[in-house]
Amino acid sequence: MQLGLKGKSAIVTGGSRGIGKAIAQSLAAEGCRLLVCARGEEALMETVNELRSSGADAHGLTVDITDLGAAKQLADKATELFGGVDVLVASAGGNRRGQFADSTDQDWDDILELNLKAHLRSAREVIPSMKASGSGSIVFISSIFGREAGGAGLSIYNTTKSALISAAKIMAIELGKDGIRVNSVAPGSIRFPGGSWDKRCISDPEGMATFISENIPLGRFGTAEEVADVVTFLSSERASWVSGACITVDGVQSRSLI
Repeated sequence: MQLGLKGKSAIVTGGSRGIGKAIAQSLAAEGCRLLVCARGEEALMETVNELRSSGADAHGLTVDITDLGAAKQLADKATELFGGVDVLVASAGGNRRGQFADSTDQDWDDILELNLKAHLRSAREVIPSMKASGSGSIVFISSIFGREAGGAGLSIYNTTKSALISAAKIMAIELGKDGIRVNSVAPGSIRFPGGSWDKRCISDPEGMATFISENIPLGRFGTAEEVADVVTFLSSERASWVSGACITVDGVQSRSLI
């Protein structure tokens, strides 16, 4: 299937590893011009060089997306490089696990900035460019734990991931008249080198085999590439009638009916 992304410009946040890196690679394979950002310069430039070696027009910006000026830096850099922004994939994220009663305002502020507010600022900064061109795609990387309870210790994570899904829906309603589509993607348990599930699989293979048998009907962890393929489709005009949706990529791990 030709997705029609060749020559489109895309920003990917948190793009130096894991799901974000796979998204950047998938978009590049479809011919997108890329601006990838991450906090760690070394890992970021490794990713950018890999993308370039595959023939992609790829650039990196070392920035902490939680900094108040970072979103504008990204949008300004993309405009300088490409003349505008066609696609934003907000993939940066993290977690701070712990019982709600023990959490602090700083815990909440830190993860709200990383998982929610940084994404919203990034979206606000690219919307003018998308409005000017009459089209655009924004994709937020949420989680199945934004759609249903993730369990004890995940109050902050659950809240931020749910908020992303909600924001995407309302943004889609407001921006539809401008030709801008906004969606979210909810991955389940994804294993990639160096990620938390990978570390657990290495340290406790028997326990992880039990986890899979009890929680994932398709019988394995997902891959970052499987999430990236869905994101790339949503970023393209092949998904022209898909907006305001939250797409799960989870091997039937989640239990929500909607």
